[in-house]
Amino acid sequence: MFCFIRNLFCSSLGRKYLMAVTGGVMVLFVLGHLAGNLQIFIGPDQINAYGHFLQSNLEIIWPARIVLLACLLLHIWSAAALTRDNLAARPVNYEHWEPTAASYASRTMVWSGVIVAVFILYHLLHYTIMAQAPSLGLTGQDFHSLLDQHVPPRHDIYRMMILGFSNRWVSLFYIVGVGLLCLHLSHGASAMWQSLGWKKNSYSPLLDGLARWGSLAVFLGYISIPLAVLFKVIQ
Repeated sequence: MFCFIRNLFCSSLGRKYLMAVTGGVMVLFVLGHLAGNLQIFIGPDQINAYGHFLQSNLEIIWPARIVLLACLLLHIWSAAALTRDNLAARPVNYEHWEPTAASYASRTMVWSGVIVAVFILYHLLHYTIMAQAPSLGLTGQDFHSLLDQHVPPRHDIYRMMILGFSNRWVSLFYIVGVGLLCLHLSHGASAMWQSLGWKKNSYSPLLDGLARWGSLAVFLGYISIPLAVLFKVIQ
């Protein structure tokens, strides 16, 4: 067991496995989070009931948060360690480098990952922790005080999301952040199968296509909410 853990953290192959597994867990979260957020289109009662269910079952939500935080930190660490190893193996830059095979998403994985981490931190402060919401959300509204008409009152997530995205700069930041996240996913979701050794030539194009088109679908799903708020589709 000790040898397995040592190899997992100390070898390049182990770090690739670690990055792939933690990335896969976070992909599942991104999909589940999207499914929950899209309930805003059903109506305030639905999205508020969904939020109340999560907030009322701390024995579910806190273990999930701890696992996700651990996966995020391990994913960042393994990516940084692999990048360091790659730079150490090639200390001198190519004199004439032409990225013919590598996609733009794969070439910008490190930078998109850093920006996505900043975006996730803002998102947690803005909508989850609701720390200093008036300044973070640029709305002048404390999100903690929003309650719906249900008996007993529930946190009004519907109104919170509308207030949050009613500011065009906040919505623009979210759209750019989600765009970079999905750019990161478009390569990461495909590379995950390669790192796990589950990607074969016979169906490699299928997995690559699913990663690209799936990431596009996730992007469109997430940005549909701020756009719907800005264009008064939901209000």
